[in-house]
Amino acid sequence: MSMALLQQFVTAPLARATRFRTLTVASSTVTLPSLKEKKKKATNADSPSQVLLGMSEQQLQQLAVDLGQERYRGKQLHHLLYKRKVKEIEDFSQLPLAFRNELQEAGWRVGRSPVYNTVTATDGTIKLLIKLEDNRLVETVGIPVEDGKGSVRLTACVSSQVGCPLRCSFCATGKGGFARNLKRHEIVEQVLAIEDIFKHRVTNVVFMGMGEPMLNLKEVLEAHRCLNKDIQIGQRMITISTVGVPNTIKKLASHKLQSTLAISLHAPNQKLRESIVPSAKSYPLEAIMKDCKDYFLETSRRVSFEYTLLAGVNDTVEHAVELAELLHKWGRGYHVNLIPFNPVEGSDYQRPYKKSVLAFVAALESRKVTVSVRQTRGLDASAACGQLRNQFQKSPLLFGAEDQQSKSEVAVAC
Repeated sequence: MSMALLQQFVTAPLARATRFRTLTVASSTVTLPSLKEKKKKATNADSPSQVLLGMSEQQLQQLAVDLGQERYRGKQLHHLLYKRKVKEIEDFSQLPLAFRNELQEAGWRVGRSPVYNTVTATDGTIKLLIKLEDNRLVETVGIPVEDGKGSVRLTACVSSQVGCPLRCSFCATGKGGFARNLKRHEIVEQVLAIEDIFKHRVTNVVFMGMGEPMLNLKEVLEAHRCLNKDIQIGQRMITISTVGVPNTIKKLASHKLQSTLAISLHAPNQKLRESIVPSAKSYPLEAIMKDCKDYFLETSRRVSFEYTLLAGVNDTVEHAVELAELLHKWGRGYHVNLIPFNPVEGSDYQRPYKKSVLAFVAALESRKVTVSVRQTRGLDASAACGQLRNQFQKSPLLFGAEDQQSKSEVAVAC
């Protein structure tokens, strides 16, 4: 052992008391950051996030250490955020007052937003409008389903963007315009808000609210990690839906998630799909199907296809036969989820008759395609995805506007 290295071990305990710790190895000198510098890092306004919600337990522990606290304080932070669901730092009563003050002085906040409006369906479904920090509004929906044995499955339908840039012709969200991507905590808080409203744990999450998840994949994946690891929702209980964005299905496959990928197909051929989904022009149906096949090979997870039935447009038996042929061409084991159209104000599309829906189902089943029909919740409210937000906002709310937390007994649809 060299004298320099020996000096390192002998002097280290004394050096900890100084502002800087200097390690001398041979002729090089390395200066490690002091506690003061770590605190400066934790308070850096240029940091990617000053929001606690969405951070992992390990990240919270590191934050506690950077602010001069014991590592276990980070574990307490994690418990307060995800178990007790405390919304304000000043209410972190388990933490020392000095630590709470230091977090606030450093510019940290929990990252929970107020509920601006709620509507409740006669079937128990509740749609929330959450007012974000920049006064934008975003929708999320809680859908309770009782299994007949007394237990309740509570699904959170979450948004990934404020509005949507893809403007599918039948979708109310696109009609309301696009503002921005949501951050990870703004996705996670939707699930916590639903748990608050229902006083029940969310068991399933579907990324089928406002926006295109694949156009905000980084934040969606970070929110997915938090929902799975921190809120403890199983990966197989999470579904990520997309209308199809080039190259993103491959990126998602590389993460090898055990969650379900749902493709919003809506048509069995390219020409018809382009008339319903304008963005389909940049992502041909054949390319989507190839990517779905590769996704299955990469993850061993079955791909689900969402198909909105529009009366007289894509709901005939002939369309069903063409759809079955398309799916069989690219593999086996695909699942089709049929969605009878929810009426949207200003749309020329109509909801198909039940007879047409049943005929479509029969045509798929006779060709060995697994199919289900999504139960429509609260159809009579004319409140499909995006409509509630459109009623209240096409531009940011005026700053200083009072929160509106009204709750009316009208039906909603997701």
